[in-house]
Formats: sequence, structure tokens, C-alpha cells
Amino acid sequence: MNTLKPKRRRRTHCFSLIEIMIVVVIIGMLAALVAPNVMKRLGKAQHEVAKAQIQALANACEDYYLDMSEYPSRLEDLIQNPGGEKWDGPYLKPAKIPVDPWQEPYVYQAPGSHSDYDISSLGADKAPGGDGKNSDINNWE
Repeated sequence: MNTLKPKRRRRTHCFSLIEIMIVVVIIGMLAALVAPNVMKRLGKAQHEVAKAQIQALANACEDYYLDMSEYPSRLEDLIQNPGGEKWDGPYLKPAKIPVDPWQEPYVYQAPGSHSDYDISSLGADKAPGGDGKNSDINNWE
């Protein structure tokens, strides 16, 4: 007895162009609503990163001072011995000087105008002063 089962036909369903266009429009509308908030938070996050890096550099300068009885004349002295026998560095881990979130080196001055040493970033505009994301970040405020 030969019982053959009838083959089931596969039903294929494709999306129409209209359905695809509706999905693309909805995704575009959602992106338009979300993107400004994401960009605003990105600017704030960059400022927070700069503040944290400046604090880490300031802590390394204090550690350097405890060993050498003076503040470093340049930030590179935190990772390379400037010739002092009491140097116990590197004072930064990893042993490299970070750049600010806008890929610029931090401005370091010792003695500083505001404290024993000044560390600052010029912000997104890479110029002194500014407001919001363009404002300067430093260790004395």
C-alpha cells in the first residue's frame, strides 16, 4: 500500500515597496527625535571625561610633588624621569599623557596663575573661553 502525502506548497510572502517605505519613514522619524538628545549627552560626557582626566593628572602631580618636593615642569615628567634621584614614577597608569576628548593636549603650567600648577582643556572650540560644550575645563574651579 503506497500512501503518498501531498506536498505542501510553501507560501512565500514578500514585503511590498509601500510597506518598506513606511518602515523607513518611521525609523527616520524616531532617529530625528532621538539624535538631538544623544548629541547633547555626548557633549556633556566629553566634559565629564575631561574633568576626570584633569583630576587624574592633578593627582599624579601631587604624587610627583611628594617624591620630588616640587611640581613637574612639564606633564611628560610624570612618565619619564627628568633626572631626579627621588623620582618614583611613572605616576600615571598607563604610562602615557592623555589627550582631551577633542584630541588636543592638555595645557599645563607650573607655577600656575591660579594654583601651584594649572591644568586645562580649551573645550570643543579649542579656544579660550566659551559656553556650554565650548567652555574651558580646568583644575582650579
